[in-house]
Amino acid sequence: MIVFDLKCAHAHVFEAWFGSSADYDDQRARGLLSCPVCGDADIAKAVMAPNVAAKGNRAPATPAPATPDPKALMAALAQVQAKLLEGSQWVGMSFADKARAMHLGEEPAAPIHGQTSLDEARALIEDGVPVAPLPLPVVPPEQRN
Repeated sequence: MIVFDLKCAHAHVFEAWFGSSADYDDQRARGLLSCPVCGDADIAKAVMAPNVAAKGNRAPATPAPATPDPKALMAALAQVQAKLLEGSQWVGMSFADKARAMHLGEEPAAPIHGQTSLDEARALIEDGVPVAPLPLPVVPPEQRN
């Protein structure tokens, strides 16, 4: 089996497996190939990097990267999130109302964060309100020690 990167006339690149290079040529000539994204039948081989295996008696050129410590990654993520929220105001459960009011120009724009339901978050996104979920939960100010 051989794998080729193929490309349609609309620049969609996809992978396909063939029994041989001749099988690819035969299927292309008979019009059996089409783009899985747009259905275009104008298919050609895309430029691809060769997959050359290292000799068995050689050590890898670069050492394998160290496995990151999950606790350290979470701590770093929490630090970054805390830094980003420094200038942001906690608005609690009124987040959706405040974000929508700012988007509509009814309130001055300001960085805020808070809580909302998944349905309300989806509605905000559908209405074009620029919102994004935070990667980590935020402890409301009144619940902090």
